[in-house]
Amino acid sequence: MMKKPIAIVLGVGASDGLGAALARRFASGGMEVVISGRTEERIAKIAEEIGASGGKAHFHAADTTDAGSVRSLFEMASGKGGIGAVLYNVGNNMPLPFADLTQEMFEDFWRVCCFGGFITAKAALPFLEDGGGSLFFTGASASMRGRAMFAHFGSAKAALRTLAQALAKEYGPRGVHVGHVVVDGAIDGSRVREHFAEYLEGLGEDGSLKPDHIAEAFWMMHNQHRSVWTFELDVRPFKESW
Repeated sequence: MMKKPIAIVLGVGASDGLGAALARRFASGGMEVVISGRTEERIAKIAEEIGASGGKAHFHAADTTDAGSVRSLFEMASGKGGIGAVLYNVGNNMPLPFADLTQEMFEDFWRVCCFGGFITAKAALPFLEDGGGSLFFTGASASMRGRAMFAHFGSAKAALRTLAQALAKEYGPRGVHVGHVVVDGAIDGSRVREHFAEYLEGLGEDGSLKPDHIAEAFWMMHNQHRSVWTFELDVRPFKESW
């Protein structure tokens, strides 16, 4: 099935992060991209970079935990053309001892990592079901297993994975390719470099995931023939322990 020309990427921050890499890859593949994140200055810069490279990009700041904000994003994007891909790359993570984890903190992580995915799916699926397309979610190793100090993150990411799987089973037969990409390992971007520089250095050459190569996996899934759709794909460095 021919994919439509608009790709919406939610959860875009730094230029060297995964969200920006996804936007660049789908733009270089010939799709017009709508970039969304919380910080307008950042997403405007990335849209400008894509435009300078010959792609076509727009930006729209949105809070994925707010249904009205997400609806506004989709209204803007649908005005640019048919929506053919929606990538939910939103998330937050940090180690927290369970004893220090408050109700408010736990709910905040769930709202960003899972509830925002639900809101996005509610907004995206009517457009995608109308003519086919892709709805992909970024997962993590925490989607698959719990770990000490990450009860808040793991429970939210596991819930997102189950949501994605349920949607794949319900909407796949309707022509919507729903997928989940497990990113297992540290992503080599400014966020990890700023907070865990020593750890990143210790991983050595190709010991961390490169955002552009992760984005290539999403693009591959988007272009799969419907007779061989992948629901879940895991990507990790060759030396990652799993």
